[in-house]
Amino acid sequence: MTDQPDQLDQLDPERGRSPRRAMCAAVLSLEAITLGLTTPVMITMSDIRPAVALSVGLGLAAACILLAGMLRKESAYFLGHLIQVAAVLLGLVVPVMWALGAIFALLWATAYGLGRKIEREREAAFADFDRRRESGA
Repeated sequence: MTDQPDQLDQLDPERGRSPRRAMCAAVLSLEAITLGLTTPVMITMSDIRPAVALSVGLGLAAACILLAGMLRKESAYFLGHLIQVAAVLLGLVVPVMWALGAIFALLWATAYGLGRKIEREREAAFADFDRRRESGA
């Protein structure tokens, strides 16, 4: 039996799951809530016009949600890095975002790095499993 990688993914759906994508999407989803809640803070505590505050706060929140769904593509992770920079820089307007943005950037970096490590280890384990199965061991 010579299974192609696509056939193996269909037989074992666990092979197609990405822990990095799941962890990064979770971080972006929680970050969307935080960024959305910066909108009323910008309106009430800063000299930001409501239209600008709505555009920035809700725009970044919507970008997080959309990006969480786009993480199947590698380029989306680069955009995720840019969201983290934007969240930290939001501290220029909402000072508490220096801390919150840094926390989310740290969570993002951890999810990204740990997810990549898990993916590499899983790939090696599945390759070893396939070699053993093919050799009949």
